[in-house]
Amino acid sequence: MRLSVIGCGYLGAVHAAAMASIGHDVVGIDVDAEKVGSLSRGEAPFFEPQLQEILQAGLESGRLSFSTDMSSVRGAAVHFIGVGTPQQAGGYAADLRYVDGAVSELLPYLQPGDIVAGKSTVPVGTAARLAELVTPTGATLVWNPEFLREGWAVQDTIDPDRLVTGVPSGPEGAVAADVLRKVYHPAVAKGTPFIVTDYATAELVKVAANAFLATKISFINAMAEISETVGADVTQLADAIGHDPRIGRRFLGAGIGFGGGCLPKDIRAFAARAEELGRRESVNFLREVDAINLRRRERAVQLVVEGLGGAVYGKRIAVLGAAFKPHSDDVRDSPALDVAVRLHGLGAEVVVTDPEALHNARALHPQLTYFEDRDEALRGSDAVVVVTEWDQYRREMSPAEVSDLASGRVIVDGRNCLDPSAWRSAGWTYLGMGRP
Repeated sequence: MRLSVIGCGYLGAVHAAAMASIGHDVVGIDVDAEKVGSLSRGEAPFFEPQLQEILQAGLESGRLSFSTDMSSVRGAAVHFIGVGTPQQAGGYAADLRYVDGAVSELLPYLQPGDIVAGKSTVPVGTAARLAELVTPTGATLVWNPEFLREGWAVQDTIDPDRLVTGVPSGPEGAVAADVLRKVYHPAVAKGTPFIVTDYATAELVKVAANAFLATKISFINAMAEISETVGADVTQLADAIGHDPRIGRRFLGAGIGFGGGCLPKDIRAFAARAEELGRRESVNFLREVDAINLRRRERAVQLVVEGLGGAVYGKRIAVLGAAFKPHSDDVRDSPALDVAVRLHGLGAEVVVTDPEALHNARALHPQLTYFEDRDEALRGSDAVVVVTEWDQYRREMSPAEVSDLASGRVIVDGRNCLDPSAWRSAGWTYLGMGRP
């Protein structure tokens, strides 16, 4: 099948390359000529495991191409909209200018029978509004939200845990759903749940999923706050309640909280949309979820200050991690960088290292010092802060080797990913999040 993907950022580039990898002919469209040039050369503009390989394979096979020219979408049976929906400047609501612009520019090239499939995360009600523009062309709008995890996005696109498609009522909706089943034929053939619903439900599925995950993370971080007060261990608490199948252990990792380009802005946009709908009270808890999340970053800074005897001014602090999560170079709303910047603001000499995200971090916060080599970042440090749980820090870094490099013996585990007893036995002051 011939497909187009409008928007070649994180979502669109992965989707385009993944669709080509399962046999479709795909053209990716983006207004950024530099990005299109990079993708056309087989160079992924961001780090995502497996993307580089399937991008190059798609280009070499001739099934994948990229362009800045919207007319290149002609002949595609399905047009995916994968542009960003950032948080509005000065507010919590989603900025839909890129979605609206993509659909407007696509309209002149639509043919009767085409499918326009929205993948961007949008406020409920957006699909119904856009359908009023698409339907007169003879094309059909569907909403097909993505559920990608950064670091596993290629796998999640090719082998998702579920597929959701919001369609209009009537025969055109049924036809469109069948077309989407053909697009995702490998996943459908293996029995992946394919859920066909209305526009509003499809839109809500995405934001509700993110809201639930954010709530679960902030719940365990709230328990970390209580644990710190009473001397309990939040990791053992999480293990114990996680054995309950109704709760589960995943996403019950206390630490400095969530970040990135999805969860923070999506829960804020959800709360803003609920308020527009007159249902603010239904999601008031999301504002506290957000507040808890932000508090944990400040708590990590407090632990560093406490560990260094009450002041960090002039102290050299090694911050291990810049990306908001491992297996990514994404520093959008990164708790790791936030902690580093706060420490810098207190007068510390902050040295940051990360396996993939230093270029993005340096562009965002040039005031910090960066080292690609982990050991160089550790050398001479008065304190060490683990803020992104890369394997290089949680599995491949022993207390003994850090002791040979660092000047001080204070380590703050912002992700509760280290063994406290091992570090304490080596003479370190170990400080975790919600751990005695």
